Amino acid sequence: MIDAFLFIGLPYIALIVATIGCVRRARFSKFSMSARSSQFLEDRQLLWGSAPWHIGIMGVLAGHGIALLLPQVWSYILTVPPAMYLIETVGVACSLLALAGLSTLIYRRLTSARIQAVTTTSDLLVVALLFLQVLVGLLSAVSFRYGSAWSTATVVPYFWSLLALQPDMSYVSGFPMLFKLHLIGGWLFVLLLPFTRLIHILAVPFQYLWRAPQLVIWNTTRRRKQALAASIRAESRREFIKGAAGVTGATGLLALGVSSKAINFFKGASQDPEAESALLEKKLQRLKLTAEERSYELERQRNTMILVAGYAELDAVKGKYFIDYAMAPGLAFKGKDGMPIVISAKCTHLGCTVSSTLDENGRIMCPCHISYFDILTGMPNPGAPAKAPLPQIAWALVDAGGKVLASNTPGQASGKVAAPEALAQSSLYITKPGKTAA
Repeated sequence: MIDAFLFIGLPYIALIVATIGCVRRARFSKFSMSARSSQFLEDRQLLWGSAPWHIGIMGVLAGHGIALLLPQVWSYILTVPPAMYLIETVGVACSLLALAGLSTLIYRRLTSARIQAVTTTSDLLVVALLFLQVLVGLLSAVSFRYGSAWSTATVVPYFWSLLALQPDMSYVSGFPMLFKLHLIGGWLFVLLLPFTRLIHILAVPFQYLWRAPQLVIWNTTRRRKQALAASIRAESRREFIKGAAGVTGATGLLALGVSSKAINFFKGASQDPEAESALLEKKLQRLKLTAEERSYELERQRNTMILVAGYAELDAVKGKYFIDYAMAPGLAFKGKDGMPIVISAKCTHLGCTVSSTLDENGRIMCPCHISYFDILTGMPNPGAPAKAPLPQIAWALVDAGGKVLASNTPGQASGKVAAPEALAQSSLYITKPGKTAA
């Protein structure tokens, strides 16, 4: 329930409040949308704080933005290891630069009497949240490496599911606490955007790039008053039209996104025979999948041994996938000594399924988060996001008559071993935890 509020309810609340609040502030208080620069009060420390902060945070946001808007291009770039290492290094460097600049700005705001005189409670709240958000992001990047690679398969689909009004928090609900705090912090910033000076990021004066040169002409008091009144009326009309267009556009987009769902909700089920047939077909497929899964579970409850494959099907490089007693994926290989190697295929980081092909070092890779596991020990490579090893799985080789020719239970000595000729005609089974093959 808490995750549903934090990763579905909070984002929609933040987006709605930010949209309405920003439009209202732009309409009725547009002159408060600037950053209210304090450079004329103190400029020496500002130089050493503002420049590093803006350079660092723009680098970090650029990485986030590219991954969000161009996930396929971003993923393709990160398939090249040197590019991934370079992006990770630049991201950490930008985070450190942003933290250094923001620390200087915080120190300046707390120690300068002139700056304190114009500092509000919301200013202190914003800089504190900014510092914590960047710090949590940096700690996440250092603690769980290669986030730039696996975030495109988790955070990006989660974000687009929100925009498509089909929220799916399963992409992020299993995240470590640091990642969850980083996501929640981002939505809190969106929520605070209309009420703090953060809104100045939406008030970039791009019109200055094409605005005609201005010529200032001094005039009489009467003409200045007339010109000012006419300018105010014209500006009021323009702002009203802009505000109305913005609100109308936002309302239209929102209505377009939810209208079909609202109509279907009040209308009820479609009476179209083809649509009903398609819906029933989908339900039938889901029931079949559920029944198949339940049959697997029942089989594993009743049997002490589950068939994986014939011994002749095992390969030293390409693993054989199967489903273990916990309904999780597993892999079976043929070892150098001819004995099977049976190991869990569920990554111990966030539960992805590892690949089935060994590399030249005898390791299998988790494609989600770039962890490599040694199949003999199950241990991940140093510095990988995964910290725990892949568990070994108990197995037995059984001939056609039901006789156990060889077996192995993790943590115990290996069982008897038969001649290679007999093993070639046997089949590989996994055995139930705590049960010894006969």
